[in-house]
Amino acid sequence: MAEPGVETRTRSSVITARAAASFEPVGRSVATARAFVRDTLQGWGYTDVVDDAVVLTSELVTNAVVHAGTSADVLCLRTEEGVRVEVADHYPEREVPMQGTGRSLGSPDRENGRGLLLCAALASRWGVEYSPTQKQVWFQLDLPERPVGTRSAGPVLPIGMLPLADEQIRVAVIQIDRNGAISAWNEDAERLFGYAADQVVGKPLGDFAAWPQTPGIGTGIAEALRMSRWEGSYGLRCNDGRVIPVYASHLRVRDAHGEPSTVCLLVRDYERAILQSPTRTPVTDSGGDNRHADPFEVFIGSPAPDDLDGLLQRTVERARDMLDGDAAFLLLATDDETELEVRATTGLPSARQRFARVPVESGTGRYASARMPAVHEDLTAVHGGVPLLNGTGMRSVVTVPLKVEGRLTGSLGVAAESAGRYSNEQALRLQFAADRIALAVESARLGELERLRRGSLSFLVEASDLLAGTLDRDQTLALMAQMTVPTLATWCAVYTIADQSSEPYLSYVLHEDEERIDGLKALLSRIAPPEPVPSPGARVWTAPGEAAHQAALRTSMRELGLASTPLSSGIGTTLATAAAVGGETVVLPLVARNRVIGMLTLGKPSDDHFRQEILELAEDLSRRAALALDNSRLYSERVAISQSLQRSLLPPGLPQIPGVEVDVIYRAAGEGNEVGGDFYDLFPIEDNAYGFAIGDVCGTGPEAAAVTGLARHALRLLAREGFGGPAVLERLNAAILDEGARSRFLTLLYGELRPQEDGSAVLKVVCAGHPLPLRLRPDGTVEPAAEPQPLLGVMEDLELYEQTVTLDPGDVLLCVTDGVTERREGTRMLGDDGLAEVLTTCTGLTAGAVTARVLRAVERFAAEPASDDMAILAMRVPQPHTS
Repeated sequence: MAEPGVETRTRSSVITARAAASFEPVGRSVATARAFVRDTLQGWGYTDVVDDAVVLTSELVTNAVVHAGTSADVLCLRTEEGVRVEVADHYPEREVPMQGTGRSLGSPDRENGRGLLLCAALASRWGVEYSPTQKQVWFQLDLPERPVGTRSAGPVLPIGMLPLADEQIRVAVIQIDRNGAISAWNEDAERLFGYAADQVVGKPLGDFAAWPQTPGIGTGIAEALRMSRWEGSYGLRCNDGRVIPVYASHLRVRDAHGEPSTVCLLVRDYERAILQSPTRTPVTDSGGDNRHADPFEVFIGSPAPDDLDGLLQRTVERARDMLDGDAAFLLLATDDETELEVRATTGLPSARQRFARVPVESGTGRYASARMPAVHEDLTAVHGGVPLLNGTGMRSVVTVPLKVEGRLTGSLGVAAESAGRYSNEQALRLQFAADRIALAVESARLGELERLRRGSLSFLVEASDLLAGTLDRDQTLALMAQMTVPTLATWCAVYTIADQSSEPYLSYVLHEDEERIDGLKALLSRIAPPEPVPSPGARVWTAPGEAAHQAALRTSMRELGLASTPLSSGIGTTLATAAAVGGETVVLPLVARNRVIGMLTLGKPSDDHFRQEILELAEDLSRRAALALDNSRLYSERVAISQSLQRSLLPPGLPQIPGVEVDVIYRAAGEGNEVGGDFYDLFPIEDNAYGFAIGDVCGTGPEAAAVTGLARHALRLLAREGFGGPAVLERLNAAILDEGARSRFLTLLYGELRPQEDGSAVLKVVCAGHPLPLRLRPDGTVEPAAEPQPLLGVMEDLELYEQTVTLDPGDVLLCVTDGVTERREGTRMLGDDGLAEVLTTCTGLTAGAVTARVLRAVERFAAEPASDDMAILAMRVPQPHTS
């Protein structure tokens, strides 16, 4: 029986495609699973539900691989209605909280347990299933319904009311392949533009397009051809060089083999009614209203665009045409209604003012007429009355507010280049149209905000996962920049602050065009960094744009003085950099643990502005990035301190001993450790006398390393005081026992080496519980060179003695710690016999070659990395050279 709130999965829908993958129980599998689901759904064309599917999959896979600790199986199923994703783990006895059982699903702010809450909030249907071997959570996301067929039909019109065409209407039909090249060109296209089919087929459409013909279009021709549907105006260059303004309708299709292409229908721009026609209502003398006419459809036309940008662009074009204006614009209010944001324009000199913000209410540079209809007969007499039109050549303008339930949601305006064009009658007509579209615009805006919110949630989930995956400072800086460019900004710069007394330092620069990075970095290096203000939120920084403008101006003036010479490459770089940073630049503080540790700087190209939603998302990202950057700093500092302290416990270097070759290989177990429980030393005691030691403290890591430091320094001090080997070790034993609870037992091989005039070397050694040193003779014989004695740090009264060993020319003395002899592979162990066998193969090798061969044998003995510290010390008396 199904619990309330959880559905039992049905399979009545026809499955048209499936994709499956399994992920190991490791943290990086969560990001891999997200990428798998995103790629699968985008490949199926289900972009409408990708963000929700990625967020839900991330939570469910996290539950499986992190919290349940098992592998996760992800299955994606495509049906006619939408997509179903199933996530299974292998821990079926885990209890799943259900709605309606009196138990809370918990808070969505918790680190775990949010998967089912998100399923309930985002999924169309979801459920949980159990089997003897696994638990499976599934969710289904339905595709949004899209209207099909005819949405509305205009009334029957008398012939005299039909649109008038001067000549035969020609509709050019052009087909564009996936690479943007023309693959089909019909007869009407030949008549309209003068090219025969064989002259254009195979060439890019961009070679003939004059783009954009109508300002207000924010995408390029290549991007428009990749959209599923697109309508708008641009121009095509004819065979005689003229540019014909056309109105185009693009539809992206694919053939039976899956190859995509775009079908373009084009007519002359003034014949746009052929492709895009509003519903027309016949005029009657009775003045009666037509109850079946939709005022919204009358103004916008049918079918209405189903996306916000398309709706806004259609609105400004219709408003311009309705009042016979030269330009039109539409601004949307921010959530607090204190600013208006430019969202669509037509007929203005540039469309690059999208998302520019204008304050509402009265004052210089403010939009004083936003909340009521207004007519400006001559803008030259009311300077700044409509800031958007400053410097555009527009003289008269009518603006009306867009309101929903009495709340200001936007402003619609139509402008003309001549003064006195508009009156109150035109304002009332425009207000009537604004009232018809206000609710649709607000609904589309809220839908866009919801999509942005879900996309932002998916973005922040992936960003947090990436930032948490590294403790390397440089990699963290690179990730911060790469996550913002080009998703949030065109370029990014990260400044870091080492401490409170340090100036901000430019640490990383990234631009979406790699060729602009060097110029941008050089520009930012020449100007003072932004002030490190701890207050949250984005603040505008004008210095980069001003510096780039001045640099471009100086370069241009120098070039003008050299009119007889061609332009140098320098001006191209300077002007490109100026264009790259000429838009809005904002700075967000990176605050971690109540301290400003840097600034995240985001920029746009010339005249571009940031959307408020993007700035809010960037602020969320900056908080996460600041904590990750501070964590990497703390980790780097602690590693540096640890490594510095550890290096102080190692010998400064090996002395040169006349007549004796010496080589040491040392490996400490554990990541980041340079010193462990094993240690070695070789040092001069007096003239022609050297002390050497190799030892092993119980345990590994910092605690053992502390004892190694004590042992090494004590050995040097006592030996140089003239004590013999047994006396040195007895006093070291007492020092270790004095450490009390911190003491650890220690195995130690200590000896004194004296080279002789006859080419041999005499050693006096004491082996206190340590693996015995091995002596290799030139004939390949291997034998122990000492006898075992009690280890240190256990008993107070030790009776130790030293033994004398003479190394003849060609002899090698090998000393190792138990990390070598106790190397294991399953139940096998290298042992003393295995080490001796390796040593027999080292006859005639130098001391360095002996240590290298022993290390190679140890590493090859087992596939797994060594888990114990390891020290290898070899001393060889070379044989005299014979002539």
